[in-house]
Amino acid sequence: MTLTIYFGCDEWDGPLSLFDMMDVRDRKVLSCMDNYHVRLIAPALMTDEEIMKFQSSLREVMLFIKYSKDKNALKELLNRNRERFQCVERRAVDVINVITGTGLKYDESEVAVDVCKAILDMRLESEQIGEERGKQIGEKNGERIGEFKKTRESAERFYKMGIAVEKVAEGIGYDVSTVKEWLNLPVS
Repeated sequence: MTLTIYFGCDEWDGPLSLFDMMDVRDRKVLSCMDNYHVRLIAPALMTDEEIMKFQSSLREVMLFIKYSKDKNALKELLNRNRERFQCVERRAVDVINVITGTGLKYDESEVAVDVCKAILDMRLESEQIGEERGKQIGEKNGERIGEFKKTRESAERFYKMGIAVEKVAEGIGYDVSTVKEWLNLPVS
């Protein structure tokens, strides 16, 4: 017997028999052919109870794949099966990473991986990256605000020195109406 394991997280949409693959409708032709059926194992088509019957790490791989597109369902799965996912074979984690693109990290010397901890570590790393990115954006915005404030102060000083608004605007690179607003002058 030949089994086909489909590791995709989407439902299988391919043919499940030789006849399904062919565009032959003539009953005479079909009667001369054997119809080979695909015996398919696909996580999206299986219930959790069916997947739990596997006796190897294929069980955790299939469960992870099945729920990998829905982060809330995946989180619930990991919480419900914490013991199982705290000790997953490294090779199984490699399969999960390749198929789902999750990017779980682990120490190469480990034989088994705590998937729950690896996901938590990824979340913490993402939060740190987000915080750093937010800090960088904040610093850039602060620099821009500082530059803007200096430009506005320069416009006010030049105007107080008796330089025409049009020349001040030209010198600092802003339009005349903006400079007039800064100086509380009527904008025409």
